[in-house]
Amino acid sequence: MTAREPAGGTSIPRDVTIRNARHADLETLVALLDELFSIEADFAVDGHRQHRGLSLMLDGCGKHRCVKVAEAQGRVVAMGTAQLVVSTAEGAFSALVEDLVVTERLRGQGIGAALLATLAAWAVQHGATRLQLLADGQNRPALDFYRKNGWLPTQLICLRKSDLPEG
Repeated sequence: MTAREPAGGTSIPRDVTIRNARHADLETLVALLDELFSIEADFAVDGHRQHRGLSLMLDGCGKHRCVKVAEAQGRVVAMGTAQLVVSTAEGAFSALVEDLVVTERLRGQGIGAALLATLAAWAVQHGATRLQLLADGQNRPALDFYRKNGWLPTQLICLRKSDLPEG
């Protein structure tokens, strides 16, 4: 797999490469999450929290977490993150795709599909037998994108408890 041809044969524009994110990318990654969270009802844009979360992801990148970016003409234009969890149903690792966002002006060019394929390849290399993600149920373009890329809905619903004390 090269940066030009991610796993799964997904093609991307000639000037786009996919690479591991670096701490130097943090401000751009926070801006991409701002784009994503501004269209998702369950999340709020909070640059400080997003910076802290991305730093935690980058500090632990490698064995259990990864952050990939797509770069065009020297600028980060998209990102995807994944992390491993143990699935008792699978008896193996499952990878949770936490964030996937392509800057609005470049959507529809195969960059998101290429990032997904790259995250999937990383997950398989690290023993995952299943990928999963959460998507905003009202975000029809995102749901159509995932369906087009082979993702299927489940009967499960997501519940959350967020009033935990900060530690």
